[in-house]
Amino acid sequence: MLKQLAINSNTYHGYSLEDAVKGASDAGFTRIELAAVKDHTAHVLPDMSQQQLDDIKALLLDYEMTCVGIGAHSNVMTEEGIANLLKSIDLAVWFDCTYVVTATGDAHGDKDVIEDETLLARNLEPIIEKCERLNKVLVLETHGNNYATGASLKKLAKRLNDRVKINYDTGNVIMYGNILPYDDLEASVDYVEFIHLKDKLGPFNEWNFPAIGDGELDYGKLFKTLEKANYKGPISVEVEFTPKGPADLDEVNNSVKRSFNYLQNY
Repeated sequence: MLKQLAINSNTYHGYSLEDAVKGASDAGFTRIELAAVKDHTAHVLPDMSQQQLDDIKALLLDYEMTCVGIGAHSNVMTEEGIANLLKSIDLAVWFDCTYVVTATGDAHGDKDVIEDETLLARNLEPIIEKCERLNKVLVLETHGNNYATGASLKKLAKRLNDRVKINYDTGNVIMYGNILPYDDLEASVDYVEFIHLKDKLGPFNEWNFPAIGDGELDYGKLFKTLEKANYKGPISVEVEFTPKGPADLDEVNNSVKRSFNYLQNY
């Protein structure tokens, strides 16, 4: 499983990508999911210059860090979101990774109600076509107001295309789906190709995502389901703390290191 582990650079929200790569590398990670969310964690963006993209690729090479996915959360119910996601697929080509990660609504505070799934499917058509052409996989995250569970996303993915799979976020299922992830993951794991491994503390609707092992999730139970399903995809560790955020970079690095150390037991 250690070979599947990655760090989600969104864990270093508010800090530079260099901070993220260095901190994750020091902790033991060799793989990274690059956060590409405009106005939130913009460690990489599709409108960056060629020089900026070259510098990021050189940074990853310096630390022997492999990119496994582009976290390009976009609201695909808007024209702007569709355009952003289409351009973000080019980042997956540039960084030679298979997966493009998004939810269906806003990255934060997603309260929109998707009443017409036909419209959603139509909006995703050009994105799926481009993924098909460039051999990339679109993974939709358990997140937000409409598709907070693996079961709901499996139903959607089955309607769409083989290029669409699930990014299963273990913390979001609790936060947004108001359920524990165990039975839901087991029911949807055949469509899961990417995982955001996120711990959870406190009431279901409380934003509290500590270091892996510091929360209340039963990882033995989760990993047993993945092992049974012969899951081979990335397991991207994400620590999102509380609404106050971490005190400083040292707290982030310490949480990343504790997460890696905890997961070595598995």
